[in-house]
Amino acid sequence: MKKTAVVTGGAGFLGSHLCDKLIAEGIKVICIDNLLTGNIENIEHLMGNENFLFIKHDVTNFIHVPGNVDYILHFASPASPIDYLKFPIQTLKVGSLGTHKALGLAKEKNARFLLASTSEVYGDPVVHPQKEDYWGNVNPIGPRGVYDEAKRFAEAITMAYNRYHCVETRIVRIFNTYGPRMRLNDGRALPAFFGQALKGEDITVFGDGKQTRSFCFVSDLIDGIFRLLMSNEVEPVNIGNPEEITIEEFAKEVVKLTGSKSRIIFTELPEDDPKVRQPDITKAKSILNWEPKISRSKGLEITLNYFKSKLNV
Repeated sequence: MKKTAVVTGGAGFLGSHLCDKLIAEGIKVICIDNLLTGNIENIEHLMGNENFLFIKHDVTNFIHVPGNVDYILHFASPASPIDYLKFPIQTLKVGSLGTHKALGLAKEKNARFLLASTSEVYGDPVVHPQKEDYWGNVNPIGPRGVYDEAKRFAEAITMAYNRYHCVETRIVRIFNTYGPRMRLNDGRALPAFFGQALKGEDITVFGDGKQTRSFCFVSDLIDGIFRLLMSNEVEPVNIGNPEEITIEEFAKEVVKLTGSKSRIIFTELPEDDPKVRQPDITKAKSILNWEPKISRSKGLEITLNYFKSKLNV
């Protein structure tokens, strides 16, 4: 009998790719999304597939799903700075109430639960690269705290359900990810730089551009998440690409790749913006036999073609 997975936030960038992966693995998918930041276009190709069902619903309210459920993957949340600063209360609610409701469904259905957490639980880290046993350096009352603390709470309640209710749980800490279905206006450096370069606008780099990020292509990330779902690892696992680059260097890469005449200009660094970000993936390598395979040059080329199609350039 086919297994069934519920994916909250399934119409989002990562959620939609996850729906694709699960269906490709022979699993029926129930996608739940209220489309606050998700986009129905991301899952249009799945409509009509007998192994896919879309339910428009806000997961901060009670979740009812008929029949058996084997897996619940909780990906519902605004996940980019422009979104969680625009929807701070919704971000906190989906990380707390939404996670509670999704865990309640997992308990009711005796389903395995996977939480999409984030490298943002490490805040502006003083440990580099970031390992899973690092507790982080987060400003709980800063503007980014609405996302960081929502995810930290989500991890805490997930572990509580594991220990107290014996729910099978998994936690993935996702590092910067890119690829097709990203929104050009989502506020992240990568789509912002591509959008500006393709339109011939100045590329705006925050601060002095010396802060670092580590970019993982979406197919690699989804592979890592699926492996974690099928593993026995209860405690958090970093999934990301450890290849670190400064934001200024990355902006130069985008200019070169697009052949743009855009100038790079520097603007004020947002409050609590992390200075460094690089996953230690030792745990993922040893437990999941996972590491990223897609080079940044290949991944950026695929992503560029996607953005070009969106902008008709």
